[in-house]
Amino acid sequence: MNMNFKKKLPVPMEVKEMYPLSLELAEKKAARDKAIKDVFAGKSDKMLLVIGPCSADNEDSVMDYICRLKNVQDKVADKLIIIPRIYTGKPRTIGDGYKGMVHQPNPNEAPDAFKGIVAIRQLHMRALAETGLSTADEMLYPENHRYLSDLLSYVAIGARSVEDQHHRLTASGLDIPVGMKNPTSGDISVMMNSITAGQHAHQFIYRGWEVESQGNEYVHAILRGYVNKHGQSLPNYHYEDLINLYEEYAKKPDLKNPAVIVDTNHANSGKKHLEQVRIAKEVLHSCRYNKDIRSIVKGFMIESYIEDGAQKIGEGVYGKSITDPCLGWEKTEKLILDIADVL
Repeated sequence: MNMNFKKKLPVPMEVKEMYPLSLELAEKKAARDKAIKDVFAGKSDKMLLVIGPCSADNEDSVMDYICRLKNVQDKVADKLIIIPRIYTGKPRTIGDGYKGMVHQPNPNEAPDAFKGIVAIRQLHMRALAETGLSTADEMLYPENHRYLSDLLSYVAIGARSVEDQHHRLTASGLDIPVGMKNPTSGDISVMMNSITAGQHAHQFIYRGWEVESQGNEYVHAILRGYVNKHGQSLPNYHYEDLINLYEEYAKKPDLKNPAVIVDTNHANSGKKHLEQVRIAKEVLHSCRYNKDIRSIVKGFMIESYIEDGAQKIGEGVYGKSITDPCLGWEKTEKLILDIADVL
């Protein structure tokens, strides 16, 4: 093989024993899990905001940002449940570039997988301990989920992973909501098939074990826009797109808890981060106009950080994304309050 096996990493159980979750924090997470599931099950009229940096790159600035979210959460608790994005693995279109904290806990230093695993566990745990907010991460590597399985309240599967069988089957064995993004091609049938697979029970191989999953009734859709054959970004958050998704769910009565989270960035915004405000408000208007749309729209995924835009690694601007451009804090806070006002 053309690989250099550098070192054997500890299994998730060993890392959890080194950095254990207290009973108090486990109870806080369980309460959050129930509240979030109630939104997907239609038992709660609240909306969800999965919100935060494109990628978590610095513990101090990420925690600063999440503490700010906590202050806003307290103001809108009757309308919104805020789930901080702490995305610790970054998918790369051509494979090159910063791959996230799990690889490089310090973007300016060499990769170190063990330090990365420890860093992401500590960051997710610190967020829960200091703010009471359990978090979201992307399941870029299904085998890595167990390092964080006792900490996460939400998982997303990206546009490039949604067709992968291992991601789908792993989602079927989780007990938290899992969002399946539409693929970059925009083919909604791929996403719907992924949701079906995630909601069904399966037998498969996971981390060297033969396992049997029970199916996850909280697997749902994420609309993130798509790219056409000319490489142009096109949206799929408009009224007609949401009606179409409602009708696609209606064709699959075996699916439980029909739901969608609208991703306001990526191809929906053409990576024009300031457009996220307009997109969220347009979707809210569609929800007010049509009760069927409101019945499936459970919230938004928003890329946001302390400073507007993005920077290159090494520029050193505190709280500014080193991957995709994000909405800055002042605009973020206003958007959250505006969303709450119209619900």
